[in-house]
Order: sequence, then C-alpha cells, then structure tokens
Amino acid sequence: MAAPARTARDSLTVLCRALLEEVDELADRLTARIVEREDVYGLLGVPVHDDLRTTCRASLERLLTQLAGDLPPDVDAGALTVDTGRRRARQGVPLEVVLRAYRQCGRLVWERMRAVSQERFAGGHDASLLVVADDVWRILDASSDRLVDAYRREETRLRGAEIGRRWAVLEGLLAGRGHEPAWARDAARLLDVDPEAAVLCVVAPAAGDGAQRSSTRGAGDDDPLPAVEMPGAIWHVRSAEVVGVVIGARVGEVVAALRPHATGPVGVSPTVEGLGQLDVAYRWARLAARTVPAGVVADLDDRLPEALLAEAADVVPRLRRAALGDLLDLPAAERGTLLTTLRAVLDADGSPSHAATALYCHRNTVMYRLARLEALTGRRLADARDRLLLGLALVAPDED
Repeated sequence: MAAPARTARDSLTVLCRALLEEVDELADRLTARIVEREDVYGLLGVPVHDDLRTTCRASLERLLTQLAGDLPPDVDAGALTVDTGRRRARQGVPLEVVLRAYRQCGRLVWERMRAVSQERFAGGHDASLLVVADDVWRILDASSDRLVDAYRREETRLRGAEIGRRWAVLEGLLAGRGHEPAWARDAARLLDVDPEAAVLCVVAPAAGDGAQRSSTRGAGDDDPLPAVEMPGAIWHVRSAEVVGVVIGARVGEVVAALRPHATGPVGVSPTVEGLGQLDVAYRWARLAARTVPAGVVADLDDRLPEALLAEAADVVPRLRRAALGDLLDLPAAERGTLLTTLRAVLDADGSPSHAATALYCHRNTVMYRLARLEALTGRRLADARDRLLLGLALVAPDED
C-alpha cells in the first residue's frame, strides 16, 4: 500500500536531515566522483579543484535543506546555483561538464537516501521515496535549468567583454602602440599570437566616408569585403573600413584568397616582422587600397608608382602638366591617340616597331606621333629622366 503524501514528505524530511549530518563526507565523495570522470578540473589547476569541493558541499547542503523543507522562506533556493553557473563560466569549465556534476550530485543524494532508509530505519522510508521521487527530480531539473541560464548569460557577457578588449587592442596596434614592447607583448597574449611573427595587413574601405558599421563581421550589401575564412586572420571592423591582420601568410596567398570576395577596393601590405610594426603595415595597406577601383585587390608592391602618386595627390596635377605640357590642351580624341601611342612605346621598351605591331598600325605612323608628342611635351624618350616622368604621368589619374 502506497504511503500517504504527508507521510512521504515527512519521510523525505527525516532522510534529508540525516544526510545533512554527513554532508562533509558526501561532499568528499561527490568531489572524488567528479574529478575521476572529468579531466578538466585537473587541467584548470588547484584553485578550481579546491573550489569544486567547496561548491559540492554548499550545493549538497542547500539541496538537502530545501528537500527537507527547512529552507527559510526569504532565501532564494536557486541563488547558489546561479552563482555556480556564473563562476564556472568565468573559470572556463565547459557547460556539459558542469551539468554532469549536477547529475552526479542528484544521483549521490538519491543513492544515500535509499541507503540511509535501509541502514538506519530498516527500510521504513522506502515506500515514501517512491512517492516523493518526482518532487526530488523536479527540484533537481529546475536547478539545472537555472544553472544553464546563468552560465550562458555569463558566457555571453564574457564574450562581449573579450570582443571589447580585442577591439581596443587592435585599435592600439593600428595607432602605433605596438612600438611599446610591454604593450605589444600584452596584445600578443590577448590575441594569442607570437609577438614576433610575420604579419601583414588588409584594408577594405567602406563605401562612403564615415559609414556606420557593426563591430562584428558579417556579409552585408555595403560590406567591401564579406567575411573570408583564412587561417591566421583576425578581422577588425571599424566605422569606415574592414581591417584584417593576417599572421604567417604570404602576400600572394592572401591576395588570391581575397580576390573572389572583394566588392570594394582592397589593399594588402607587404609582410612586416611582429605586431610592433602593424601600424606600418596598416598604413601601407590603406595606401594600396587607394590605388584601385572597387572589386580589385591590390598588393602594394605591385602598385608602388600609383601608391607614390596617391601619397602626394596634390602634386599629381603639376606632374601631369610638367610631363605632358601642351599635349593636355589637345582635343580629347587626339590627346587619347597620342597617349595610347606613348604607352605602347614605353611598354615595348622604346621600340617603335613593336609598338606599331601592338597598335596595328605602320611604324612610320608611330614615328610621326612620337615626334609630335615630343614637340608638344618638350620631353625626349631617349632621356631616361623624361621617360620616367612620362611614365608617371600615364600612371597618374586623369582629372581633366
């Protein structure tokens, strides 16, 4: 015959109070079970291991007091569970490990209640345990739910704080703080990279100056470089650009990996030695990005003439006027023909015959155009300095 509910609850009170008398022994046993099954506590070190035993004892005492019906009404039964969940998240104990520990706690309490009923009360409470079993496991399940919620909330908070710290560190590196040795070491530790590792920078300016952007990576319509999975890459989103810090990769590999994904101009710096030089790499990558149109990935070393001109943009109009002279005042069609001929001759190492082949015209036509070009510009292709100046004028953006 089943025990009445009142009698069953009374039995639960008696058994839980009996277990409270041996709570220290139970805490030792529970701690041993958990450590035996979970390597993580040993890996995390003595402080976490010692905290585990303290938590086991407190959790057992709170659970037994609650089941016995002795918990004061003004005490939050789940507060200890919430605190444990938050603390384990901060300690880096995986959630599944924490939940297994809670199951071990519930199992140990249930085993000991059955054993105490037999050993101290000649089985007199066995029937009552069957009646209250649902109540016991309901309390344990509710406690586990609160633990999971507290753990995940703390994990989210920590992740946000970590993102904030990483953002601040990357901002400092781009601003040149990496030249301070101690600061660079701390930054490398936070980013989990070798402070002396070879590093390069990627910069993808956003469309429009000052566009507001999210602080997390994501592919959007205005994203000049949607998220690209790349080993060793740390992506950093700023208000007007996406910056990539790539550890231990070759420039050519990075350019090839980014090229299919670029929707805006993208610049890639040469490799520099260590995070302390990241500000230099960042400046170079930004400069490279200024030399190409949207959808093109530029390696700075392949764009050095354009980069030099971009860095001295106020000089470009003067350079074009000094190099090309009266040629700039010709009608657009005639000016275009002469500039195309000049480009073909320079590409052909100064050979009019090779240039004529490339232009599909007679050599004499090329010679006539070159004579006219030299007369208009006052420059001679035979002069190395004039050739350099004319070549830069062809590279410089036409603002006419």
